[in-house]
Amino acid sequence: MTMNSRPNRLAKEKSPYLLQHAYNPVDWFSWSDEAFEIAKRDNKPIFLSIGYS
Repeated sequence: MTMNSRPNRLAKEKSPYLLQHAYNPVDWFSWSDEAFEIAKRDNKPIFLSIGYS
């Protein structure tokens, strides 16, 4: 997978699993009110990953 030179918003998380994805080219959200508010505002579905590694 291609890694970005800039971290995404997961770089601020404490979870070791989420931190593994901090440089992915995907604009991930952790489980939060912000994620649901933006999805609703933009009329986009939620893609939920249960996390595995």
